[in-house]
Amino acid sequence: MSEALERIADALDRLSPIPLEKPNFDQCDVFLWQTKPMGLVPINNVSCLDINLLLGIDSSRDTLLANTLQFARGFPANNALLWGARGMGKSSLVKAVHQDIGGVILIEIQREDLSSISDLLNILRSSNKRFLLFCDDLSFDHDDTTYKSLKAVLDGGIEGRPENVLFYATSNRRHLMPRDMIENEGQSGVNPAEAVEEKVSLSDRFGLWLGFHSCSQDVYLAIIRGYCDRYLIDINNKDLYAEAIEWQATRGSRSGRVAWQFFVDLAGRRNVSL
Repeated sequence: MSEALERIADALDRLSPIPLEKPNFDQCDVFLWQTKPMGLVPINNVSCLDINLLLGIDSSRDTLLANTLQFARGFPANNALLWGARGMGKSSLVKAVHQDIGGVILIEIQREDLSSISDLLNILRSSNKRFLLFCDDLSFDHDDTTYKSLKAVLDGGIEGRPENVLFYATSNRRHLMPRDMIENEGQSGVNPAEAVEEKVSLSDRFGLWLGFHSCSQDVYLAIIRGYCDRYLIDINNKDLYAEAIEWQATRGSRSGRVAWQFFVDLAGRRNVSL
């Protein structure tokens, strides 16, 4: 009988997920939170632009930089929501600010994993390090209840957010509630007034709202010129701007992302490594 129980116990041990090692926050300053298996995965090679190359977003850059610096120095700081036009450097700014300031550990959490955020906070709460949690493209589906966990963490929960943790998120919308509720309030079964109150209640948890808007053609061209100067691509403005404007026309849009995509093509054609 005891032998059978031992075999069952061994089988259960084999089925149990292998726990991840306790993260070493002294060896790496960027991590990805995952849930299968649950734990923090160090990221050694981070795709990040120099903060000085992010043009056309000066006000948002300065505000986020100051807020993060306050936090890094141990002073109070606000959670931040970076919202607005696609491709205008919202996530790039978060990574660039982290790189520029130093002394803070960046942890990216996927929107799909927000339901486990309390488990992550339990790991971080007892650490003497300071952590910047980052969720890119934050939004919710109609039947998604994950936002309730996030609301409690940001403000209003019994434990709340640890003082050594700050939360930054990017979104194409200022109000983060379910897309169906936002786009079809009048057609859904949800009372429109209640829908407005509900969607505002989540975004209100962010002390900073930083808006990003489509860039002008002058800014678009200045971004590309900045890339050329940084990577030592020798091209006169007349030829550069003509090619950049043609590229923009074929894309049907103008943004920092389109500027970078054009520059990648230009660098490749001129055999320049990035």
